[in-house]
Amino acid sequence: MATCIRAHGVPVPTLKEGAVVDVVEVPYCSRPSLLLLHGEGEDDIAHVFADVLGQEWISATSMEEVKAGPASTIYALPSSTAEADLEKRNPSRLIINTHCVDGPHPRNDALTERCDYEYLYTHSPFFRRDVARFLSFILGQIGHHRDLTKKARTTLISTTFPDVRAALPNLDILSVGADAIEIRVDLLEEPLPDGSHSRVPSLKYVGEQLMLLRQRTELPIIYTTRCTKENGRFPMDDPMLFFKYLHRAIQWGCEYIDVELWLPEDIRRQLAEKKGSSKIISAFHDFSGTFKWTAPETQKLFERGAVYGDVVKMYAMVNSMQENYELEYFRSIIQAKHPHPPFSGLNMGPMGQLSRTLNKIFTPITHPLLPMIAAPGQLSAAEINGALHSMGQLPKVDIYGIGTFRSTSQAMFYEKCFNELGLPHQFTFAERAPKASAERVLRRPNFGGAYINPPLAVSAAGYLPSLSDAARAIGQVDTVLVRSESGSPTFVGDNATWKGIRATLTRDFVPSAYCGRAALVLASTEADAAAAMFAIKSLGIGPIYTIGFKTQGLLAADVEPVRGVEDVKRLEQPFVIISALPAEKSLLVVPLLKHYRVNNSRNGLQNGNAGGDRRSAGKVFVDLASGPRKADPLAMATTAGWTAYGIADVSAWTTVETIRLLVGQNVSYDFVRLASGRALF
Repeated sequence: MATCIRAHGVPVPTLKEGAVVDVVEVPYCSRPSLLLLHGEGEDDIAHVFADVLGQEWISATSMEEVKAGPASTIYALPSSTAEADLEKRNPSRLIINTHCVDGPHPRNDALTERCDYEYLYTHSPFFRRDVARFLSFILGQIGHHRDLTKKARTTLISTTFPDVRAALPNLDILSVGADAIEIRVDLLEEPLPDGSHSRVPSLKYVGEQLMLLRQRTELPIIYTTRCTKENGRFPMDDPMLFFKYLHRAIQWGCEYIDVELWLPEDIRRQLAEKKGSSKIISAFHDFSGTFKWTAPETQKLFERGAVYGDVVKMYAMVNSMQENYELEYFRSIIQAKHPHPPFSGLNMGPMGQLSRTLNKIFTPITHPLLPMIAAPGQLSAAEINGALHSMGQLPKVDIYGIGTFRSTSQAMFYEKCFNELGLPHQFTFAERAPKASAERVLRRPNFGGAYINPPLAVSAAGYLPSLSDAARAIGQVDTVLVRSESGSPTFVGDNATWKGIRATLTRDFVPSAYCGRAALVLASTEADAAAAMFAIKSLGIGPIYTIGFKTQGLLAADVEPVRGVEDVKRLEQPFVIISALPAEKSLLVVPLLKHYRVNNSRNGLQNGNAGGDRRSAGKVFVDLASGPRKADPLAMATTAGWTAYGIADVSAWTTVETIRLLVGQNVSYDFVRLASGRALF
């Protein structure tokens, strides 16, 4: 077995052959080779793609020019030019057909079928973060499935709206507690000119619906074409119709496609061969009421689904409570015999609701704001958590916020999260004097975890029996988790701040954009900058230059302090600048931002992110200061051509990660920003 590294940029002791150390993040340093097709006059999208990737791009005039060019350069070619010469493509270069749905050019489905992927977007509003998400996923630089398989429980929310626009205003609330969001393509109703609806929505309509959903959520999307026999609306007389729609979902960058087990094996095999980074949920539903979990052929159904499925889903309509126990016996047999792929097994109908609380893989949940449930017997996340609590599977605990001041807004926000999720927990704020130990809080009855602000130095946390790799390298604990070890609770010190910083950095740029690039970090002390240093090291950044502090220990590799103006003049142009200076000193970074200002000769499309309309900038500035200041470094950075983020962005992502760590359930970035208010940050 190969040796795995602990975290990139963090020195690791010599390991024996076969040793495995937890991988924190894997940077992708190879520059992808892409050809972008676009409509006439719409090559600005190529600039945004290149900017998000951190790579150079050229507007080409022929396929021959593309083939002769360097692989790491992104080429853009008008669709009309490419269509005739597409067979001359270089097979090692991914071809993405881009289409602006509110532009003047019609869709060209025939061209898309010959490409690897299709990216749909709107010119107004334009969401740069959607480009980053799309590229990060199809290039394999984010791993939703890998992360979800590590969770104790995962759920999905299904949009049952005939038009997803109806769901968008409440999407942040609808998706609380969900780990993925399902678009039921078969339930979409495309209006026709005569006022009726099409039997099957067109690919054009489906693509635009998917685009609208993806623009509004960071959750993985499950793309489902449910057939009439399995409680859906897609006709079963043409299996190739399913292939056509499911293959297009892969081209659109859907994280999961739901492939029904009744489809011919040849179709399921072709989808598996073409799936790229997408994962296949092999799905089987039985509404007859005669299905038996104890029947010999039931295990064979699972094994058939496991051939091409990354997840195997088997749901059956039942009529008695006994069948829930039979399912659990089947689940135990399957999991013992086939650890992979994960098995999602449910009983539908009122009698099957117990199984929905016991299933741990992609349990479908509903919400009162949805127009209809996607399947009989579905429960909301709050109802499932309430049932788990009543069964003793989710005991009530006290979650603490430990800090040097009381924050009413934080307490209200966590209570709101617990209420939305139906969790029995209580949030309590505990004040801690600057030099006082947090151990007394951890020893309180019913302690279920805590976040600590400001963070606790590892050197002062000797009472914590275990530390995560991140907390040990950073030297700070901002989250204390309670985990079971040999049947007894134990405390684990972790750090969520670095994940918040990393998520902020990769919101508008793919991870590989940072790899091998220079970074500049300003702080008064190493402790102030440690989480930021760990975050950028996880992206493969290097070299790292520091101003105002020296780095020692685990974070010192590939770090060079800047000692004066002459050093600033000679150091490599930084791709990212992070200021961890206090608010009263944050203006010290402004001369550096101006010195390394971005040459915005071509700015591309407007960025419609939550922080306001920004131009694509090519480089990143993060200001971690909070509190009043004399001027606004973020505004100055934006004027100088940087993509700028403040503490509100980082704190929102850190809160998302903290809640995941403390209660194992998901809330979205947008929900945090909406529900908590600015006072939280």
